Amino acid sequence: MAVNATSRMPTANKHQRRRIGRFLIGSTCFNVIVKRPMSSVVTGGGCLKTEMAAVRSVLQRCDPVLLDPCSDSEQPDCAEAEAARMVLYLTDSRRVQKVLGRQLFVLDSMMSLLEGLKSAQQLMTQPCPPQPEGGARSRWKALKVEYRSGVEETETLLRSLQDKIQHIDNRRHTLTQLITHKMQHSEQLESLQKAQNALQSCDRQLTGLRAESEAALSQLISWQRLRDELQVYVSAVQEVMQINLLSFNQSELCVELRPRPSSEQASNELDPLKLSITWSHDERFSLQVSGGAAGLVEDCVSGRWSELSAALLDVMQCYMGQFQLLSEIQGLRASFAIDWRPAQRLLVYLKTAVLVCHLEVEDGYPSTGRARLLSVRRDGQPLDTCGLKPHKSDPSLTDWLVFLCSSPLV
Repeated sequence: MAVNATSRMPTANKHQRRRIGRFLIGSTCFNVIVKRPMSSVVTGGGCLKTEMAAVRSVLQRCDPVLLDPCSDSEQPDCAEAEAARMVLYLTDSRRVQKVLGRQLFVLDSMMSLLEGLKSAQQLMTQPCPPQPEGGARSRWKALKVEYRSGVEETETLLRSLQDKIQHIDNRRHTLTQLITHKMQHSEQLESLQKAQNALQSCDRQLTGLRAESEAALSQLISWQRLRDELQVYVSAVQEVMQINLLSFNQSELCVELRPRPSSEQASNELDPLKLSITWSHDERFSLQVSGGAAGLVEDCVSGRWSELSAALLDVMQCYMGQFQLLSEIQGLRASFAIDWRPAQRLLVYLKTAVLVCHLEVEDGYPSTGRARLLSVRRDGQPLDTCGLKPHKSDPSLTDWLVFLCSSPLV
């Protein structure tokens, strides 16, 4: 409608036409620039340059004076700065341009009415033209009502959708909790199943251990019976073999020899002879004779394990060979203060605190060997022993001790 108004004003001057042209150019620039998103205007880009080129082409056709003197090819950033300034200007003057457009529309209507009149009286008598039906304003109002109803419907749908989303979120949260509880319950069931399996395994093991313990107990009872029987057998063997077991471990054996005297020696009883037998991994043994109490020489015999029986037999024969000597010495200890030294085969008789007599016993005594006075010492000084002898031709140790004890010469 504004274009038609300019064509119907032949009498309008140049200044008025420029104002109308600027209005048309401003409306075009507003449609091109203002009605697009602000982000695209501020940030710039290829689309903004294309639109600015279209605006400049419109300005070139309408009024070249309105063109900016700067060139896009020479100053690339000038278009963006101009676009920003133009956006601010058109935003501030939009309301003024709308009012101006309405005024021009009224002016155009008045000019059209005046051109069709023949006189001023006709202006006064002619009725007012009817309001146009389906104008832009009515369409705008209808669109506005439709827009508002659409907005309300959209808001209603959005609220309903939000309620549904909230309901879905609540159900999802509840379902998540149920799944978590189910998983925990399943884990607990799995743990209980594992515990039950372990308990069943323990029951099976306990049953097996009970069976093994019963078998071991029955075997232990049989071993105890066997031990009792062996104990009786060992006692009988010891009685026959004249050997008594004292202690036993992995590397040492302690026994006690109790030789049975002959019928003529049955009245005397000697102290037992203790033996300690040790062995090594190379099948060798070591026999230690502890004969201090029995009156034998303490000795150590070693050899191979197969020679142990022979070594024990030799020790027993030696012990039995000196039975009479050892038995006599053991009897004399009850009446005299004597000390037997088997290594030197020397009998020391302490008559008084200062008088000591030494008697030598030969090998084979009393059958082949003899006992003789070796020396008499008083306070460590030797005395003359030429006249000291019992009246018997072959005196024994008992005869010598009785003589020395009763003789006034010593």
